[in-house]
Amino acid sequence: MKGTEWYQADEIAEAYDDKRFSGGGQFIDRREKTAVRNALGPVADKEILEVACGTGRFTVMLAQLGADIVGLDVSDAMLAQGREKAQAVGVDDTVEFMRGDAARLPFPDDHFDAVFAMRFFHLADRPVTFLKELTRVSAGPVLFDTFNLESSRVLYNWLLPMGSRLYSRQAVESLLADAGVDLVDATHDFVLPYGFYRSLPTRLARPFRKLDRAVGSAGGGDRVASVSYWVVE
Repeated sequence: MKGTEWYQADEIAEAYDDKRFSGGGQFIDRREKTAVRNALGPVADKEILEVACGTGRFTVMLAQLGADIVGLDVSDAMLAQGREKAQAVGVDDTVEFMRGDAARLPFPDDHFDAVFAMRFFHLADRPVTFLKELTRVSAGPVLFDTFNLESSRVLYNWLLPMGSRLYSRQAVESLLADAGVDLVDATHDFVLPYGFYRSLPTRLARPFRKLDRAVGSAGGGDRVASVSYWVVE
């Protein structure tokens, strides 16, 4: 995995959410959570697995919606942040945070009703292996996202401390074929890349987000989106 040592540092985990999802980053947080809810549908009383759960943004949200959820991550520091969040909102009894390897998930086939991994495949050095594992343990949909090659993200991607794999549409099609899974749904968003929104306060980011949505919904907007959300089975 790219940047594993950097990702596991205590100071990175402690500042992770504030750095990425405050100010204009709130629009990223909202869109990602909408993508998760749309892909998984009603989650009450369902068994859900989140791979690369990080600080538990989605894990805790889904627990609050009634899911029985496991959050798996390679970073103890990130998992500690997730446990604190779950305890703070009173859902620690329906959330299990565990350290593990996404290439060797410690669960039997079809164990979960749904599985998802957000902000993960851009770091994956073995994406086919990981996708096969996600689908193996899921009896239902699997959601993951990618950062896209034909997008404005290429302007700053090389500056990121963890590096970032960018995917073309053809690369995703090959990934799905090699993993032996079928595409159920795909949505695309953020003509302006994440880094742009994170650099702005909320009041300045809001009009750009409106413009971004308008461009994205126009003909051909999907082709220049910097992020794609894929649902497979």
